[in-house]
Amino acid sequence: MTDTAPATRPVLAIDIGGTKLAAALVEESGRIVAYDRAPTPNAPDRDAEDLWRALDALLDKVVAEGGAPDLAGVGVGCGGPMTWPAAEVSPLNIPAWRGFPLRGRLRERHPGLPVRVHNDAICVAIGEHWRGAGRGRANVLGMVVSTGVGGGLVLGGRLVDGASGNAGHVGHVVVDPDGPRCGCGGRGCLEAVARGPGLVAWAREHGWRADEPGGTGVELAADARDGEPVAVAAMRRAGRALGIAIASATHLCDLEVVAIGGGVSQAGPLLFDPLREAFDAHARMEFARRLEIVPAALGQPAGLIGAAALIFAPGRYWNAD
Repeated sequence: MTDTAPATRPVLAIDIGGTKLAAALVEESGRIVAYDRAPTPNAPDRDAEDLWRALDALLDKVVAEGGAPDLAGVGVGCGGPMTWPAAEVSPLNIPAWRGFPLRGRLRERHPGLPVRVHNDAICVAIGEHWRGAGRGRANVLGMVVSTGVGGGLVLGGRLVDGASGNAGHVGHVVVDPDGPRCGCGGRGCLEAVARGPGLVAWAREHGWRADEPGGTGVELAADARDGEPVAVAAMRRAGRALGIAIASATHLCDLEVVAIGGGVSQAGPLLFDPLREAFDAHARMEFARRLEIVPAALGQPAGLIGAAALIFAPGRYWNAD
């Protein structure tokens, strides 16, 4: 088994989330040569093996669509928590997998190949540093603002894992000590304020679409664009929380770029304008004010491209076995 993947062989990259499974064959340039996705079998009556069989079938399909090439390895982004680097995964939004030996099963499926698994948000951050908005910079925070808020941290040109593989978990920076309860058990975490479902819940509590059932983050953003006051306030609240968290992270880590992706980030100026206002108000050290805050450049494939980098560029992004 070699540590650096030959450029002529693609990586089988996998992105595992609560609503979809995605897989691709990715070249060293970051180009995706085959791609497919499938719904995550996440109904209450589906068990761990149901989910594995769905993933197994998806991988067979993608490899076949790509012409069944020899592979350089398998890179995976998966929701956490997980043991790392062993990758026994227990994603919060995939109840069927609790302590599921994902890395072990993929090694059995691909004997002799390197198999590397990291948190899905960390893979997005890796992708943005390797081939996206942070390319060419040494100190980058990549963030995903979606159903949850996650992130990954590159300092000195290398991914920082931390003691348990969770470094860069910016979603649990406290932005309001008296704020809402978070799913982690704390109070006032960035994730509790800025994640999509939290935005919708806050808006509904304050009268948004009070006479209508449901309501989604996409609808909330659309109403904000139309000037609906509660929707605008919800987006400003999320942007302010993000700006505060980014100011704190920048003062701590002396960052050059923060790249923000995920569904909530698609709101554009509705989110980024109050974010930058809050950042400017709280980032008072001169070195911090040089930070660039930008939308993620790679879009939805960022996590797959980052997963591929676990194989193609282990010296920068894989610090385990």
